[in-house]
Amino acid sequence: MAKASTRAPVLGPAFIRLLARFGDTDLPQTPPVLTERLADWFDWNRALVLSRALDGDLPAAGDGAEIEDAECTRVRNALRQAIDADIEPLPQAREDAPAIDADYQPYRRHCMAVQRAMQAATGQLRGRLRHALAPRSPAKARLAEVDAVMEAVLSPREQMLLARVPGLLGLHYRRLRVAGASPSAGADAPHDAPAAGPWLARFRQDMRMALLAELEVRFHPIDGLLAALRNR
Repeated sequence: MAKASTRAPVLGPAFIRLLARFGDTDLPQTPPVLTERLADWFDWNRALVLSRALDGDLPAAGDGAEIEDAECTRVRNALRQAIDADIEPLPQAREDAPAIDADYQPYRRHCMAVQRAMQAATGQLRGRLRHALAPRSPAKARLAEVDAVMEAVLSPREQMLLARVPGLLGLHYRRLRVAGASPSAGADAPHDAPAAGPWLARFRQDMRMALLAELEVRFHPIDGLLAALRNR
């Protein structure tokens, strides 16, 4: 009789749960305390800048440019359309390239292109929201300044972690394709795997779900700034 799996369920946001499943790995059941992790990430220069943002003088309130919900919705919808766009076929693969890896390259390129688009669009939108917040009140000016510091500190680490997504999706693609060859197929027989089938539809949906979850993660600070802008 088959032994029941003892793997503990992964807790956390949907994006983290998806990546853990794609990578077939377990995550720590007790994540590091946020304040301790931030203390490791801030060097003394960044800490001084953050301190000035929290304690320093603020500009006088004024009439800033209004960033409406429609602009954030437009950007989010455009990125969702990019996620759902057709994947370009791969040109003739080199003969020395493993077939299973070559077949994954269109999906890898699509994933990386969408990630670049998300990074550029959300970064620009985040800056515009800060610019709109700053003149509205002293509290909102402070929030905008703190967000700028946090983005400078956390974005490089965020990009380093998100850069692993195409690789994890590649592992997921390989497992699904090999499993689709036959019920007894193993990882040592990638060339016998079918070029298409139900497994490919599942992979495409999983990749879409992962990119949509990443989009929501990238929009978290934007949603926060937008909520502050709405709040009068």
